[in-house]
Amino acid sequence: MFLGEDLLAYLVLALGGALCAGNILAMVKPPPRPKSEEDLPRAPIARTVTMAVVGGIAAAWALASLVS
Repeated sequence: MFLGEDLLAYLVLALGGALCAGNILAMVKPPPRPKSEEDLPRAPIARTVTMAVVGGIAAAWALASLVS
């Protein structure tokens, strides 16, 4: 099989980890100033936390699949 039998688990681990880390960093360190008038000054908390949790669950699930 191309790139191993665990390709899907590795992809979910990478995407879930990136989703979780990116959203946490958006909450912790927002951009210094918006680039345009339409940009928000900081990330919406409810959406950001929800997406970080979804990414964390996906990464944890993929890691558990790879370990077992």
